[in-house]
Amino acid sequence: MNNQKNSNSKLIFIVIFSFVIGGLVTVSLLKWTPILNNLTSSTTTTISSNSGPKVYEKSSLAASIAKAYDAVVMIESYQDGEEYSTGTGFVYKVDDKYGYVMTNQHVISDCDKVVLVLSNDEKVDAKIVSGDEYLDIAVLTIDKSKVLQVATIGSSEKIQIGDSIFTIGSPMGYEYRGTVTSGILSGKDRMVSVNVSNSANSDWVMKVLQIDAAINPGNSGGPLLNVNGEVIGVNSMKLVQNEIEGMGFAIPIEIAMAHIDDLEQNKKIEWPVLGITMANVTDISNLYRNNIKISDNIKQGVVVVEISQNSGADQSDLKKGDVITKLNDIEVKDTAYLRYELYKNKPGDTIEITYIRDGKEKTTKIKLTKK
Repeated sequence: MNNQKNSNSKLIFIVIFSFVIGGLVTVSLLKWTPILNNLTSSTTTTISSNSGPKVYEKSSLAASIAKAYDAVVMIESYQDGEEYSTGTGFVYKVDDKYGYVMTNQHVISDCDKVVLVLSNDEKVDAKIVSGDEYLDIAVLTIDKSKVLQVATIGSSEKIQIGDSIFTIGSPMGYEYRGTVTSGILSGKDRMVSVNVSNSANSDWVMKVLQIDAAINPGNSGGPLLNVNGEVIGVNSMKLVQNEIEGMGFAIPIEIAMAHIDDLEQNKKIEWPVLGITMANVTDISNLYRNNIKISDNIKQGVVVVEISQNSGADQSDLKKGDVITKLNDIEVKDTAYLRYELYKNKPGDTIEITYIRDGKEKTTKIKLTKK
C-alpha cells in the first residue's frame, strides 16, 4: 500500500512539475518574442522609458514617409504673372549643379514661370527643362543647394494587388501641402483613355496603376510610394464622377524613367507616325463630312480619313475609307488604342496593319516615320 501511495505521489509531483516548467517556458517565449504583442494588440506595442510609457504604432508608415517627405515639393505655375495652376512634384536626382524634379506635363503646360514650395516652406524658382504631353511627364531643375532630400526610385512591377501604398502631395493648394494619404494597390495595367489636347474624343490610352488612396486636384505629379518609401508611380489623374469614389491612377515609374534621359537633355520624344488622318468608327458626323460610309456591321475600329503624301501609309495599300482593326495583330478599337499600340514602336520600324475594305479583311506593311 505504501509503495502505491509513493507512486501516486511521484506521479502527481511530475505532473505539477511539468505544468510549472511548461508555464515558465511559455511565459518566457511570450515575453521575449513578438507573439504576446500580436495577441494583445494588432496595432500597438508599449515601451517604457524614464519619462513614462511611449506607444508606437506597429503599422505606422511614419518611417517610410520620412524617406521621401522632404523630397516632395508643391508646384505653383504662373501665366502672365498670375497663378495658373498648382500641383506636386518630387526630387528624383541630383548632380553637381542641379536637383531634378519630376511632375506631370499638364501641371506646368502653358505656364511661363514655376515656383516650388519646399517642405520647409521655402519658395524656389524652378526651370522647365522639358516635358511630353503623351507621357504626361515633365522635368524641372533647381539649384542643388536647395535640395532637402532625394526620393528613391523603386519598381511598380514587384508590387501586388492589395499591397499597401501611400502618396504625398498638395491637394487643393498651399493650405494642404504635404498631405499624406494611404491605401492599397487596387489594380495594375489599367487602360485609361485621356484627352491630350482638350479634344472631344480620347486621344491616348495610358496603362496605369489604380489605387484607392485619396487623390484630389493638386496631387497631380506627386509620388506614389510603396511601404519602403520608394517611388513606384507618378500620380496623374483621378476618375471624377458623382457616382464613383476612390479610384485614383498613377503612371508606372518605369514608363517615366524609360524616357527621362531625353527629357533631361531637352530632347523631343520621337513618336512614330503612320501618316494618316483618322477617325473613330463611331464618329458619324466626321465621317459624313468626309463623305465616308461605313458598314453598320462594323462596330469598332479606326477609319482612314486622309493619307499624307510621302508618308509610310502613302507607300502602303491603305486607302481613304479603310477601317483599321489591328496593329501587329493586336486589336485596336479606336484612335486612342491605336496610338497606344503605335507608340510601342519607333520611327523606322515596320508594322503590319489589318484593315477592312468592302467587307473583306486585308493586311499591309507600313514603315513608320517621325512626327
